[in-house]
Amino acid sequence: MKETVKTSRTAGYLEKIFRALNAKYFNGELEEPIITIQSTPRAYGHVTVAKAWQRGDTTRHELNIGAGTLARPIENVVASTLHECIHLWDLQNGIQDCSRGGQYHNKKFKEAAEARDLKISYDPRIGWSITEPTDALCEFILEQGWEDIRMNRIECAYTSRGTGAGNAVGGAGSPGKGANSHSIKYVCPCCHNSVRATKAVNIKCADCDMLMVVQ
Repeated sequence: MKETVKTSRTAGYLEKIFRALNAKYFNGELEEPIITIQSTPRAYGHVTVAKAWQRGDTTRHELNIGAGTLARPIENVVASTLHECIHLWDLQNGIQDCSRGGQYHNKKFKEAAEARDLKISYDPRIGWSITEPTDALCEFILEQGWEDIRMNRIECAYTSRGTGAGNAVGGAGSPGKGANSHSIKYVCPCCHNSVRATKAVNIKCADCDMLMVVQ
């Protein structure tokens, strides 16, 4: 396999992984999202609740894998992708698997994930969200011959918080704490400008034309 050292090749590789996971764990019934590679501070990835992309005469959800997390072992990248696929499946089937602005993963998510070869652990901030590959998933990865992605965005501020799904269902950050513990802080991944909201919203930074993410 050619080394994944270009963003276009890496995006194509992630699309290939998505399609194989879709076939194995969802009988090919997942609607194919637009797969992106963007910074997701404090998260491994996200999917959008809304169908955020127009492609021809159809609209698609976005499935993003954090640009700063690509160089993890391939089994972890695949586990993150599968985690987000489960959110897509639940969205597609009207199953509410998160609360608290899309950050807290409930037992419906846990059950769906563990039925598809993921090991899920609990974190009081984000619920049943901490995601690891099981031996069965690792065996599948070996059968596919998938190798590590050999590129990664350098993000010094990145902090592992488990695989996420948030207001996008995705962005595994937690609501901001402070004077108003019920507000959610959104940060531009490019210029780091921030705003707060009292509910989950889709909001862009006008300066950078980037979707702001939960901090």
